[in-house]
Amino acid sequence: MQIPERIQNALLKLKIQKLNEIQIASMEANRDHNDVILLAPTGSGKTLAFLLPILTLLKPNVNQVQTMILAPSRELALQIEQVAKAMGTGYKITCCYGGHPFKAEKDTLKNPPAIIIGTPGRIADHLRRGTFEIDSLQTLVIDEFDKALELGFEEEMSFIIAQLNNLQKRILTSATKMEVIPDFTGISELKEINFLQLHNVPSGLKLKAMRAEGTDKLEAVFRLLCKIGKEATIIFCNHRDAVDRISSILNDRGLAHDVFHGGLEQEDRERALAKFRNGSYRILIATDLAARGLDIPEIRNVIHYQLATTGDAYIHRNGRTARMNAEGTSYLILAEEDTLPTYLDSEPEWEEMPEELELPENPKWATLYFGGGKKHKISKGDIVGLLIQKGLLLKDDIGLIEVQDLASFAAVNKTKAHKTVALLRNEKIKKQKVKIDISR
Repeated sequence: MQIPERIQNALLKLKIQKLNEIQIASMEANRDHNDVILLAPTGSGKTLAFLLPILTLLKPNVNQVQTMILAPSRELALQIEQVAKAMGTGYKITCCYGGHPFKAEKDTLKNPPAIIIGTPGRIADHLRRGTFEIDSLQTLVIDEFDKALELGFEEEMSFIIAQLNNLQKRILTSATKMEVIPDFTGISELKEINFLQLHNVPSGLKLKAMRAEGTDKLEAVFRLLCKIGKEATIIFCNHRDAVDRISSILNDRGLAHDVFHGGLEQEDRERALAKFRNGSYRILIATDLAARGLDIPEIRNVIHYQLATTGDAYIHRNGRTARMNAEGTSYLILAEEDTLPTYLDSEPEWEEMPEELELPENPKWATLYFGGGKKHKISKGDIVGLLIQKGLLLKDDIGLIEVQDLASFAAVNKTKAHKTVALLRNEKIKKQKVKIDISR
């Protein structure tokens, strides 16, 4: 297909040489149809698959919101914002979500963005308070529509769509096939793009299983982690109490890790993801909240401590690894009486329980927290300069740096972290005094 110049420029900014088949199919479908549903699994490039068609519809002379993107979680909304801004389109993009100061969002909406991204609850709140005009809003995207319904956002989404009287295009994405699209979406003639079957099992994914002795799966997962060693791993549980049980035993045995579930405050969830991304922790214990919509690259292993309750949930979990042609392993931990779930497409390879245990060496990184971010005009370069010039770190002592809206995180050599914090205690960034400490 002929790729418009503005999309070519966006791909250049993203350092992407060519579109994948899902993105091409989405471009073609959205060119010819007003309402499109994209069925695609996690890790398939679906964010770009709906952002690129949007880019062709934006009008530079319209100073109001033109496109709304709804996402079922704050993490996913922020991830979409990150990709959209990295495209370097020149259009203003604003992200709104619960846990973020409403007044700050209201102030930034006084200068309307072309694209507003947000969670259903927060966007509905803005619409009720009339913080931005919707007369020019013609395109609506609901990312992970199935997950939004599952999480109970139907009322908010129905309210939002009822306010958007000038919609001309609707794009839904879903990682599961839905029998019926709810009437509140306003969709009448829908073009479906289905890549679910084609991508259910990533080509680089290995399936393995391990039997626990009796019902003691905690000991089994610990032994498996010792066998895996230093590779990045997510352990999936069905319930928060299981996350806490695993975390407790790993704490007792000195194995560094973090946890991620809906019972945590948003700030704590963001810290956990930042530390996992930068390598301060190689192990993340999580509920299915971490199965979709998170920006976590290069996961080598997924461990199903508790079996997923459905085949779709199993696929979403496995979608965290073996992404974009990489390799990964999915492990099932089974008690003696457990049987293999019926949703498996193939028999797993059985992994032997290791007799000798060697505790993996903990990561060399610690994470420093900075109480300032993009909203304070702080950049990665500012943090690197401060760490080297005032914190007396060498370049090799600094790892991944993330600058978020209101906070920043930097991975530094663990052996130098406390000294660095002491040296920076009274320093400023961009003439601003910000809190600097080792992230808890």
